[in-house]
Amino acid sequence: MAGRIRLGVNIDHVATIRNARGGAHPDPMRAALMATEAGADGITLHLREDRRHIRDGDLSEIRTATALPINMEMAATEEMLDIALKFKPETAMFVPEQRAELTTEGGLDAARAHNHLAHYVRQLNKNGSRVSFFIEPDMVQLHAAQALGVQITEFHTGRYVELVQAGEMKLAELELDRIRDCAEEAVRIGIEPQAGHGLAFDTVKPIAAIPQITELNIGHFLIGEAIFIGLPAAITEMRRLMDEARA
Repeated sequence: MAGRIRLGVNIDHVATIRNARGGAHPDPMRAALMATEAGADGITLHLREDRRHIRDGDLSEIRTATALPINMEMAATEEMLDIALKFKPETAMFVPEQRAELTTEGGLDAARAHNHLAHYVRQLNKNGSRVSFFIEPDMVQLHAAQALGVQITEFHTGRYVELVQAGEMKLAELELDRIRDCAEEAVRIGIEPQAGHGLAFDTVKPIAAIPQITELNIGHFLIGEAIFIGLPAAITEMRRLMDEARA
């Protein structure tokens, strides 16, 4: 039987709702505290260059609200590097970022951006943060991440989710195979495999059942479901489904 899989709760979209109207409500710090009490294993947040989600002032407040490890998603820029070096998240995850996108649309091209990324990885590792790349389940990208010295890769599950939602189950199974193969290879080469993006109650179990995957980072669905059943209940149900997949 595979070991327990961790749940990282992304609280970005609490900040999205707050920012839509301005002011201080709803408070991402409160969401971090509630996620902690509901059984989350970590807090994920994305400080974007355009600040559409989390804002700079949220970082210290969220740090005081929870003792859970923080996974800070970030673009590979000098501004974000300076912030991360001061904030010292337990994990610094590099993600691709475009101003026009609604959400992260795909994995980081670590192979093509090797020379650009190397500087950031070295600085953050030296500063005590574990470095993660958000990548497609692709062997080329995985080995590029290994060459750069990252400790973690989070495999993008968005395509798998989209295929399931479209009823393309044969293609979804092929995508699931890609994720499985990459998770196995990640362990073989000494990288911790995680996964996330777009996962919901009806799609999480096949991903959570992959024994090598150590953590799922889930946000948008949980915050959306919280409107109907509350955040603690949404997290508790996601946690139950993940545990059931590993039983």
